[in-house]
Amino acid sequence: MSNLKHRSSMTTEGDNRAPNRAMLRAVGFVDEDFKKPMIGIASTWSEVTPCNSHINKLAEKVKEGVRAGGGVAQIFGTITVSDGISMGHEGMHFSLPSREVIADSIETVSGAMRFDGLVTIGGCDKNMPGCLMALARMDIPSIFIYGGTIMPGSCDGVDVDIVSIFEAVGKFHAGKINREEFIRIEQNACPGAGSCGGMYTANTMSSAIEALGMSLTGSASMPAVSSRKENDCYLSGKTIYKLIEKNITPRKILTKKAFENAIRVVLVLGGSTNAILHLIAIAKEAGVNLTLDDFDRISKSTPHLADLKPAGKYVMIDLDKVGGVHAVMKYLLAKGLLHGDVLTVTGETMAENLSKVQDLAREQVIVRPIENPLHPSGPLVILRGNLAPEGAVAKITGLKRFSITGPAKVFDSEEECFEAIMNDKIQKGDVVIIRYEGPKGGPGMREMLAVTSAIVGKGLGEEVGLLTDGRFSGGTHGLVVGHVAPEAFVGGPIAIVQNGDIVTIDSTKNVLEVKLSEEEIKARLLKWKQPEPRYKTGVLAKYAHLVKSATDGAVTNFI
Repeated sequence: MSNLKHRSSMTTEGDNRAPNRAMLRAVGFVDEDFKKPMIGIASTWSEVTPCNSHINKLAEKVKEGVRAGGGVAQIFGTITVSDGISMGHEGMHFSLPSREVIADSIETVSGAMRFDGLVTIGGCDKNMPGCLMALARMDIPSIFIYGGTIMPGSCDGVDVDIVSIFEAVGKFHAGKINREEFIRIEQNACPGAGSCGGMYTANTMSSAIEALGMSLTGSASMPAVSSRKENDCYLSGKTIYKLIEKNITPRKILTKKAFENAIRVVLVLGGSTNAILHLIAIAKEAGVNLTLDDFDRISKSTPHLADLKPAGKYVMIDLDKVGGVHAVMKYLLAKGLLHGDVLTVTGETMAENLSKVQDLAREQVIVRPIENPLHPSGPLVILRGNLAPEGAVAKITGLKRFSITGPAKVFDSEEECFEAIMNDKIQKGDVVIIRYEGPKGGPGMREMLAVTSAIVGKGLGEEVGLLTDGRFSGGTHGLVVGHVAPEAFVGGPIAIVQNGDIVTIDSTKNVLEVKLSEEEIKARLLKWKQPEPRYKTGVLAKYAHLVKSATDGAVTNFI
């Protein structure tokens, strides 16, 4: 028996395990394989989304690498949902809960099979943090692989992507484009496999995970359909054996310093607000105390440098061409903005990894020098006030206007708000409130890309404010605030705001408040009654019963 079979020996060794071996022989094991460490490969392959439609092929490349490295691999599946396809309707209730299902399913299979190591491959938004949560929870030698980013589409000579068609809905209804152009954008927005191309949630999380040290150097920005991505998978398969030899496990990598690196990279790149939710959830599984205050602290000393969509001009493929996320990290390390002494899945430190990386291209215009940032501080801002005593999250990327005070237009669901936008009931100066969309109240904390894109399409992107106890897609931009906590369903102050109340969003002063006295808020809350749950059976009912506040990462685990 190999002394590296720390866990799998209990399923394969000794006469009493002959039945176990018999079943493994039926799926391809031979005598020599029983002496090797067993590696699980969690594949999020699915035909329900282009983000994951190629991952079955990548999983096979990992398996080849595991075999070459000295292990024996087994591929198993876990679920994914498509955020883009479930966006804007009832299906989005299932998106965030899928993160928990993914983490639980990977733990379930890995725990039952007693794998000695794990490689997970993710593509769409929720399966990436779901994989990391499972790896942190299991704490056996592990590597995460990003499935890679999609190529941009082209429409009338202009690059387009998934956000282009979401915003085209608002433009079409506003009469700014005709039906023919509208259809052409739809037909060309998504040309093939890979995750949404801008610095939306998938690319944000791939960047954060590489900065955490849980992916091989360069993994974050590679195109999905490329020989480089296939090689990334093969090398990850070979590397997992070395991690087992050295007993390097996720919790040795996922330290507080590693999370600070991830936050810093997300802020520099102008990443998604969802990174806050997901990084807190991963940290909880790793036993690391990460809070909104950490994001606030780091944001104040981190410039926003990358001119990436949704608010900027470029997509991940463009960044990859001038050096990639790892080249940005090398630049940040040289400027003293990263911890270089943290351990990574290569078995070396972050500084050692980055010493082998080429610098950003000299003539590139995507990442600005630190002396001339797009904004001197981070674009993810933590707001507090009498509307969000536990905190809320704003993204100020690309904004010219950082505050608004105006009358509230209150809606108790995303659908009600979308209908009002389409019917021109939202006017310049309004502060739109969408509530009962939080982790419990939604349930599932839906993303509001359909709503925010419609607002942008109508030409109101910086003319109205929007706040919600739900979430935003990484593709959202505008004067918007999400993750308002406590949420409406548990009696947070957002529940008692009425049409016409004066609300202030101020991202320069980190304030979110309604112009009501403390006494008036208390009086309204005394009259407030919790609504009936929207779902009383099934996975959403279970999720609503278990889920914690967005401030705590909206986790369902008992931590």
